[in-house]
Amino acid sequence: MIDHFQSALRSMPSYVREGEVSACNGLVIEAIGPDAHLGEVCELWPTSAAQPMLTQVIGFRDGRVLLMPYGSSAGLRVGDRLRASGRSMRIPVGPQLLGRVIDAFGVPLDGKGGLVTDTSYDVHRAPIAPLQRREDDTVLETGIRVIDTLLTMGKGQRMGVFAGSGVGKSTLLGMMARHVKADVAVIGLIGERGREVGDFVAHALGEGGMQRAVVIAATSDQPALVRTHAAHAVAEYFRDQGNDVLLMVDSITRFAMAQREIGLAAGEPPTSRGYPPSVFNTLPQLIERGGALKGKGSVSCVYSVLVEGDDMNEPVADHMRALLDGHIVLSRDMAHRGQLPAIDPLQSVSRWIGRLTTSSERADASDAKALLATFDASRDLIDMGAYQRGSNENLDRAVERVPALLASFRQPPHVSHGRAEGYTTLASILHGHGGAV
Repeated sequence: MIDHFQSALRSMPSYVREGEVSACNGLVIEAIGPDAHLGEVCELWPTSAAQPMLTQVIGFRDGRVLLMPYGSSAGLRVGDRLRASGRSMRIPVGPQLLGRVIDAFGVPLDGKGGLVTDTSYDVHRAPIAPLQRREDDTVLETGIRVIDTLLTMGKGQRMGVFAGSGVGKSTLLGMMARHVKADVAVIGLIGERGREVGDFVAHALGEGGMQRAVVIAATSDQPALVRTHAAHAVAEYFRDQGNDVLLMVDSITRFAMAQREIGLAAGEPPTSRGYPPSVFNTLPQLIERGGALKGKGSVSCVYSVLVEGDDMNEPVADHMRALLDGHIVLSRDMAHRGQLPAIDPLQSVSRWIGRLTTSSERADASDAKALLATFDASRDLIDMGAYQRGSNENLDRAVERVPALLASFRQPPHVSHGRAEGYTTLASILHGHGGAV
């Protein structure tokens, strides 16, 4: 007991760093002091509150400290006291998180009781050092046939799912979480409506998928600072225990929007579409935290990118394509035609497919894409009935094979397909051995 108290006393600071609120402008609180560093958490004690309000230092201006609160700033007054905590924001981690729905601070949202863990991780950790990455050529089977055959993913790969609203991003992510052959799935729901969190857990993920998953929700009504926590720290904990983790963030666009709020509030100049420079500095730091680590497990990342107005070249989407190891594009036209999941193989790519597949698998995948491209280029001609068989040998083969090919890629959310079965079906369709789907 004495040793415990002596250890606690040694860890306590020998002095207290305090300051006081001098102004509050929009989202930003200005304070005279404390002597805090960028990113440090400070406790703010409003005069009318019994509990402190957590804030974070986001910048400095004219000798003043700029902070943003993790909650509502209602009741704040000039002169309220601030105290630096000497730490950055941390989240509790441990195996107890499996099967639970928590908020960005690790507080349970599912009504299943409290969580007691012995470990906590910094929310904002350093990316993996380049030479600490492990070269991993192991395929990550998602259970989704079109991905496993034409867009093969590997353990430690970072992929993006690019789509407009209402095209099926959340459904696709739920399918991955439910069917993927990984030890743990960590799902970060950033900026979602509160109703969608429950729908995702109950319907997209399901009871089976929830057993090995952790869902972290930071809904749209919460402050921007909370929405920038993502879910990487929890995934890194399970990776450090030797697990292969699938991390899914829905959506990275709302993460960027939250970072935009913080940057503009701190006084950064807006650039492309109002995004300040800090957004394009923060995104690569976040993305580089994924991957396989030497001597430990792996974090395979799937980030959904909400493209505004279906514009695939908007700033966040364009920046993410340059950072990721591949991208999966969902097509609104394919969704309208009932081709679900609405993955467009012609606009999608996996940059790891060359090192993850055999020569015959790559040949079949390339052949399938070529047929789809040929068919797509002549779709109007075919739909009008102007296509004449025998005029083009490649088009004849595409017209014959593509309907069965598209049918094989249709997949209900509750159905999982094995990768070997997918290549067998693909070869059967392409080489005319019955065209089974």
